[in-house]
Amino acid sequence: MSRVLVTRVLPDGGTDPLHDAGVEVLGRPDDRPYTHDELVTAAPQVDGIVCLLTDRIDAEVLTAGAAGRLRVVANVAAGYDNVDVATAVRLGVAVCNTPGVLDETTADLTFALILAASRLCSQAEADLRAGRWAGWGITQYLGRDVHGATLGLVGYGRIGRAVARRAVGFGMRVLHHTRRPTGEPGWCATLGELLDTADVVSLHVPLTPDTRHLIGAAELERMKPTAVLVNTARGPVVDEEALAAALEAGRIFAAGLDVYEHEPQVHPRLLAAPRTVLLPHIGSASRDTRTHMARLACEATVAVLAGRRPANLVTGRPHGAGPTPGPSGDR
Repeated sequence: MSRVLVTRVLPDGGTDPLHDAGVEVLGRPDDRPYTHDELVTAAPQVDGIVCLLTDRIDAEVLTAGAAGRLRVVANVAAGYDNVDVATAVRLGVAVCNTPGVLDETTADLTFALILAASRLCSQAEADLRAGRWAGWGITQYLGRDVHGATLGLVGYGRIGRAVARRAVGFGMRVLHHTRRPTGEPGWCATLGELLDTADVVSLHVPLTPDTRHLIGAAELERMKPTAVLVNTARGPVVDEEALAAALEAGRIFAAGLDVYEHEPQVHPRLLAAPRTVLLPHIGSASRDTRTHMARLACEATVAVLAGRRPANLVTGRPHGAGPTPGPSGDR
């Protein structure tokens, strides 16, 4: 019987594909995270690992696993920067992810941040809850209009395009920057061109060496002082120290963040920075979407263990499968 380690408690119904396939499912009912050492110890004893982006599946875990039974790692996330893909390729361990199913939900959350940051919703609510609001005033909480503004999307994959569709309903002009021309209206050849123009800059790129600190002090200087920055991609895409400094100095108007450089820690200057909306990585957090993600990862695991190609194979190749696709992302 195949054995699969599920590193955290998944939404109800999420592991049904494993149980339906007769797989022995291992895990902790109390949802206590596995330490890195525990993952290293467990990996060679299981055929598959279903993990979250908070689990570090590095070379040590993969090497230990491949020396035993490990054949597949399925990440319950669209991104997979927590998995050492290069080592998985070398060892022949398949890596799967869950793209597509979370696109619309994450785009909803992105637009919520665009609206909340532009209209200073967090600051206004905080004042009301703390009893600092003395009544309506014509010069209070003067935010920026979203309707009719220019939205700049950095990355134009599935999530970026879903955000663009929502922007149409607000009468926004939509620009996008990618490394290669898209052939579509609104494409900016350089990031600087987009930053110079956009009223709202929304980030939709995967985390790679090229995108780490893609938005730093120099890029923030190029943005309009009335502009809003939104990040629902990966935290390290933004230099948080530089962003906090820009907000403190009024070099940009506001920011809305759902992801952070060192989760779950948030930079203390960001916590204290003015005109910020800070959310705890809830981009895909709807019940239906998270359950669908869990099921997709478990279905992929079952497919690999049965020698079939899973729907979302990042790398690695099950026995008898065709060519392996390369990684994909919103950039």
